[in-house]
Amino acid sequence: MPVELQDPFIPNFLRQAKRAIATALIINVFLASGCIFGPLRAEGVFLPAFSDPHRRPEPPGPGKQALRFLTTDDYPPFAFVDPEGALAGFNVEVARAICEQLQASCTIQPRHWENLLDALDAKEGDALIASIKPAAAEGRAIFTEPYYFTPARFVAVAGAPALDVRPEGLADKKIGVEAGGAHEAFLRRFFPRVVVVPFDSREKMMRAVLEKQVDAGFGDAISLSQWMNETPGCAFVGGAWLEPAYFGEGVGVAVRPDDQETRRKLNWALQKLDESGKLAELYLKYFPVSIY
Repeated sequence: MPVELQDPFIPNFLRQAKRAIATALIINVFLASGCIFGPLRAEGVFLPAFSDPHRRPEPPGPGKQALRFLTTDDYPPFAFVDPEGALAGFNVEVARAICEQLQASCTIQPRHWENLLDALDAKEGDALIASIKPAAAEGRAIFTEPYYFTPARFVAVAGAPALDVRPEGLADKKIGVEAGGAHEAFLRRFFPRVVVVPFDSREKMMRAVLEKQVDAGFGDAISLSQWMNETPGCAFVGGAWLEPAYFGEGVGVAVRPDDQETRRKLNWALQKLDESGKLAELYLKYFPVSIY
């Protein structure tokens, strides 16, 4: 069955191109290889470029602008209430950076997750910056280009002998994974010779990795990064896996389907923030264990 390769370092216009191949092998992105599409290296960390350098979105017109963002306040490190009672997090700071780039007045208000799309429908805000994936908002919102991806990665005990994370390299290895989700499905589909060991929680899977009951774990890089930041002893192995059929096509800002103008402005601002390195700066602030 043909699949589409997704490389986090490929500019958006190439990422979106259909590139079917004749094999079912998904090629892992090895960060240390130095991709020809020029990932950003910041403080020793490779980061993907999110914008197409050949795309030149039209800048917003003159005049005062205002933007009302809606987000959550209970999803660290993306959005949370800090010890001083202020709204903080990666999504929150990206929203503020967008407003600064657009020279727009800005408000950012939290809502309960289940009420976000209803609030957008009711025009209580102009945009949602809350890590909503397009599949969850189909027909109710359109999205900007992504400002981050949600890759999958392998994780093993820090300092353990290096693993070859290609399908043939992991043949007969025990790999832990959370049961029943996209990561288990991906592992079984593209790593047929792996010994898949399902667990009913991420915590149990990671404990099994730490205790060397399995050779490695496989899962959502964002969640694993947060776990490793709080519980030392493990490290990512190899690079990021971004097959969109399993892990999505990235996360953008959501706007109402009829609001193409706001989407255009946001895309312009996000491209400028990517080109200037501001997105990389915010990423490094909130993800000390890199997800890419």
